[in-house]
Amino acid sequence: MSWVTKTLSSSLGRKLIMAVTGLSLVAFLLVHCGINACIFLNDGGETFNEAAEFMAKNFFIRAAEIGLFAGLILHIVDGLMLWSANKKKRPVQYAVVSKENSTWYSRSMGLLGTLLLLFLVMHLKHFWVVSRFTDVITGGQKTLFQEMQEVFASPIPVIVYVVGCISLAYHLLHGVQSAFQSLGWNHPKYTPFVKAFGSWFAIIIPVVFAAMPIAMHLGLIK
Repeated sequence: MSWVTKTLSSSLGRKLIMAVTGLSLVAFLLVHCGINACIFLNDGGETFNEAAEFMAKNFFIRAAEIGLFAGLILHIVDGLMLWSANKKKRPVQYAVVSKENSTWYSRSMGLLGTLLLLFLVMHLKHFWVVSRFTDVITGGQKTLFQEMQEVFASPIPVIVYVVGCISLAYHLLHGVQSAFQSLGWNHPKYTPFVKAFGSWFAIIIPVVFAAMPIAMHLGLIK
């Protein structure tokens, strides 16, 4: 068994994979949120459509997209493996759970991850599949901004997206700090900054994402 296989099959190795793939997804969220936030310019989606078209046609972005999906799948599979391993180590739940050393969301990463996965499937179906595998957008039948308006005209997707963003917030609240810890980036001088950055990121990004469908549904963005 090679050192790579040993690393990937060990608990520490899987935690390192979770950290690296998780931080790459954090970087993607930052870019994705910035592009989507262009709808708040309220210019009929012109700036947003231009940014989305650039991302769709740029070769390097499309190549990175493949790596992103690979990282996402690896993150999901690795998370399930860690969750399963933890369950096997502790088949009988503690009668009393100590709240001093952990938070409920750190203990519920499996549930939060599952909710996020369900939300992600809906999100990909609504926008990524339509823009990549049909000619609805590329054929000029409608713009991606118009697709967003149609999707969020119904309250059901809006509710699902908001719930998904809440799950994302709690997932990030634990995940960002945990990722840095798994990579060994702990230092009395830098840890407070990492915790503060993780907390603010976990709040701001999901709030902006959740505000988009709400604003569109209420007709605040046209």
